[in-house]
Amino acid sequence: MNTSILDIESKKGFICDMDGVIYHGNQILPGVREFVEWLQKENKRFLFLTNSSEKSPLELRQKLQRMGLDVSEEHFYTSALATAHFLKTQKANCTAYVIGEPGLMNALYEQGIIMNDVNPDYVVVGETKNYNYENILRAVRFVFNGAKLIGTNSDLTGPSENGIIPACRALVAPIELTTGQVAYYLGKPNPLMMKSGIKILGVAPDDAAIVGDRMDTDIIAGIESEIETVLVLSGVTSPEILNRFPYRPTYIYNGVGDIIKKNPACI
Repeated sequence: MNTSILDIESKKGFICDMDGVIYHGNQILPGVREFVEWLQKENKRFLFLTNSSEKSPLELRQKLQRMGLDVSEEHFYTSALATAHFLKTQKANCTAYVIGEPGLMNALYEQGIIMNDVNPDYVVVGETKNYNYENILRAVRFVFNGAKLIGTNSDLTGPSENGIIPACRALVAPIELTTGQVAYYLGKPNPLMMKSGIKILGVAPDDAAIVGDRMDTDIIAGIESEIETVLVLSGVTSPEILNRFPYRPTYIYNGVGDIIKKNPACI
């Protein structure tokens, strides 16, 4: 379902996913540079709200700089930050056994959460290239001993330069299946992360839109938060996959560059 291009251009705030929307791996996607320049030129409020927990806002900024985009740190909010904030509000000065990358570790440290590989309060799992059987065995033992299981996001898969790859929920699955415990996932479509994003954005829900490539996280998060939704087909969702869902985005484009075109290629 597509309404007038003028409707989406009039929005004051944009929440944008990153993987599959802005880039694949280290490769910027077509039309992204023009879209970001438009956001900046038109003084739009925008936030890159990513389910990825691997990198800090500073690292994400530097990644975009390498691609030729200059976006300051305050425009990034990650599932790692959402996870750290949640754990702090649940149990101050808690401890955690973490399977993840430095972006997640740093976010937890900044909230006063202590790393613990003996008797942690929580087992926290995010995307990582250092995932191995020993990590799984430790996590399983800790959960059996009473640690609560947390996933930074519920994505099963994600896009990369080389195709679709396993994401956080796929890494959590062996721990869930072995222990019988279901993880609590903090990233999109969790309303806690969306509420934080809209608060950071500083606009009313009616004046905001979310741009993403996933129906099961980005689009449903927007629908349940009552903001308009933009699906781009540059990530993991194809027209065939789109038709499997009982809900539809407000707009559908091939990529973010089409959002600002006068005659966009859309469905």
